[in-house]
Amino acid sequence: MRIAVITGASSGMGREFAKGIDAEERLDEIWLIARRRDRLEELSRELRARTRIIPLDLQNPASFKEYEALLKSEQPNVSTLCNAAGFGRFALFDEVDLETNLGMIDLNDKATVAMTQLTLPYMKRGSRVLNLDSLSAFQPVPYECIYGATKAFVLSFSRALNVELAPRGIRVMAISPGWVQTEFFDHAVSDNGAVTYYDKIWTPEQVVERALSDYKKGRDVSVLGASVRRQVLLVKLLPHSLVMKVWMKQQGHDKRKHVD
Repeated sequence: MRIAVITGASSGMGREFAKGIDAEERLDEIWLIARRRDRLEELSRELRARTRIIPLDLQNPASFKEYEALLKSEQPNVSTLCNAAGFGRFALFDEVDLETNLGMIDLNDKATVAMTQLTLPYMKRGSRVLNLDSLSAFQPVPYECIYGATKAFVLSFSRALNVELAPRGIRVMAISPGWVQTEFFDHAVSDNGAVTYYDKIWTPEQVVERALSDYKKGRDVSVLGASVRRQVLLVKLLPHSLVMKVWMKQQGHDKRKHVD
């Protein structure tokens, strides 16, 4: 049984990747993973492939046991694993509660590692792992320091794993968009004005189209937009202290006074 597995499929980027992968591949099943069953059922009616609804909370380690048991039972050939589950918060580090900060690490990083490691034994030559990353991966980002750090991990993990898996004919690509208009903003943006400047906002459809195109071109990182790619190049060349200073000025934090 040839399948694709998509996490975070109930909304945003995960939902669009499910639709894009469904249109691109001939699959026996698509496994849709997220917490909200009703959203997954709604999405399943839009896909041509048969779907399996798997309501799991990937912040809960017990979910991985359930997923592992399902793999052992079904013995699928996983053509695509798309790790799209994740969330962020835009605020001062100590303004975010500990549970939320640790939850970002659990979902953005630990779940990506767990899903990848559990799935790899069921992947053959020609299979792929698509990890949803972020432009924040390329630089330290004040006022979203945990989120940015989790995405730096995803970028490094994806690129190194891509090299490790090359002899097996399995490819890994990180998708690193800039701002994307999804439900992510509803949860990420705080009411304290931590992040207020968005130079350009892309649609999920644009990100998915570019990512699938970049994959066909053999790239290990997908970055949408010429201006964003220029920014990625610049943050590689410039001192990160300067990059963060520019970011703080863009967000208006250079004019704020902080009282000890």
